[in-house]
Amino acid sequence: MGYLARSTGKVRVQAVKHYLERQAAHHGYEKRVLPPVFRFRNGNPAVLNVAHASFNLQHHLVLATQYRQGVFDSRVGEALVSYWNKVAVVRDFALDQATVVPDHVHALVRITPKVSIEEVTLCLMNNGQHFVASQFPARLIETKVTQLWQGSAYAGTCGELTTALLKAFLR
Repeated sequence: MGYLARSTGKVRVQAVKHYLERQAAHHGYEKRVLPPVFRFRNGNPAVLNVAHASFNLQHHLVLATQYRQGVFDSRVGEALVSYWNKVAVVRDFALDQATVVPDHVHALVRITPKVSIEEVTLCLMNNGQHFVASQFPARLIETKVTQLWQGSAYAGTCGELTTALLKAFLR
């Protein structure tokens, strides 16, 4: 016995990937000599396994800094994403793509059915807080941020099929 679990959503995963790639232009940073943006795309995506299952559960996450303060530059963004990738291996999820702009992060994550997107989001937020506070404390002091993230986040599913297309197929 086994099962298949796949994400669907309002948008397809390719549209989310393109949106993440265009964040610098979307926020007006692409024309700067040193844009405060870091882009990550996993060239060798992790294989996530559970017994007797095939799945592709993908989510688009957006985490915003407290008061939308510009905490990140490209150096801090790169270090944070590198740290998150290490956390992902230990916690059984995968970070496939991320774009870090000064006041927020967009990420494309894959999860297994045994972990919720809420757990992954809290894991990224808590580990991000710990990492930035321990490795870049001056950034928090300079921006007058007492906690790194706002107390909420956006999480939306995305997949190869849109929800509307899947519903039409099931009719």
